[in-house]
Amino acid sequence: MRTHAVARRTRYLQLGVPAAVLGTLSGAIAVVPASADAVTPPIERLQSSATQVKTAEAPPAAYTVQPGDTISSIANRFGLRTVDVLTWNALTWRSVIYPGQTLSLAGASAPVAPAAPPAQAPATATHVVAAGDTVFGIAQRYGTSVDAVLAANGLTRASVIYPGQQLALSGTSTPAPVTVAPAAPAPVATGGQTHAVVAGDTLFGIAQRYGTSVAQLYAMNGLSSGSIIYPGQSIVVAGAAAVTAPAPAPAAATAPPGQLFANLDAEQAANAHLIISVGRNLGVSDRGIAIALATAMVESSLRNLSWGDRDSLGLFQQRPSMGWGTPEQAIDADRSTRVFFGGASDPNGQGSRGLLDITGWEGMRFTDAAQAVQISAYPERYGQWETQAYQWLGLHG
Repeated sequence: MRTHAVARRTRYLQLGVPAAVLGTLSGAIAVVPASADAVTPPIERLQSSATQVKTAEAPPAAYTVQPGDTISSIANRFGLRTVDVLTWNALTWRSVIYPGQTLSLAGASAPVAPAAPPAQAPATATHVVAAGDTVFGIAQRYGTSVDAVLAANGLTRASVIYPGQQLALSGTSTPAPVTVAPAAPAPVATGGQTHAVVAGDTLFGIAQRYGTSVAQLYAMNGLSSGSIIYPGQSIVVAGAAAVTAPAPAPAAATAPPGQLFANLDAEQAANAHLIISVGRNLGVSDRGIAIALATAMVESSLRNLSWGDRDSLGLFQQRPSMGWGTPEQAIDADRSTRVFFGGASDPNGQGSRGLLDITGWEGMRFTDAAQAVQISAYPERYGQWETQAYQWLGLHG
């Protein structure tokens, strides 16, 4: 009897344990629905606050650099282009600013209308711009102001001056006026073999075809590196004696930099072809395309680099921190080439300044036109590739 009793108690205990567990589970299940209202609020509440867009401040005439400032951050703060701030303050992409330094931002404001000058006060001097000149430096040299020089020449603080340009200086008395002897007329050939230009011709290609040089074609036809040839034009190519009219002694001029030459490998040739194709697509002249080729050679050896000085990237070593675009955009060879040319098709819009945005770039020295875009610490290097750039244009165009 005891054995049967123990067995029955064991069965009761075995049944009792699951029942207790079941009771606990049922209690937990009953509690869960009650806590459903305590779930984290919907995600929409996290997005309920509107995004605030910070508008640019009105730029002052001058700004004192604060700790942590960069040229790019100052330009963005006041809605300006980084390249303009650099230009107004005679800085380059490599320049370092420091707290307490005063930067001119006056170029952002509309030019101040000059006061009506006295009737008897015409311009008393002119200055011929030399390499390295700035409007500020010229104004100081002649004892006048930047605004007076700008007003006398119809310029604004965003204007770019270039070597050889003549600036009127009103009311000055310090240095004597600077004058330049008129340039000798270009020699023009009389008679000789001619070539009728067809679509796709370049002066370099014509010179190679007739066994002459681009320089000789310039001389025989009264052309220059900025000239544009067109289909149907007749070019003298050989057998002509150049006739040069007598001319006064030429004015002193900056000697052209020594020329450099290089054979391109497959990668470089492909990038040269891309630059030429983009230039043609945008309607840029041969000279503008040659400037782009020389610039890319100096900046990256015509390679689309993913590294460079500081944050410089790509064919033209454009710096994202200075407003040229994102790092990905800077190493997009097609896009960076369009940004270099600029103009109405600039992918950056007004955010950067390309070659076609430079007033009077066609009349600048080859190296000065490139420098106006790049603002390099070594402005003469671009001109060293001028001759070679025209050859690449003929070979890879």
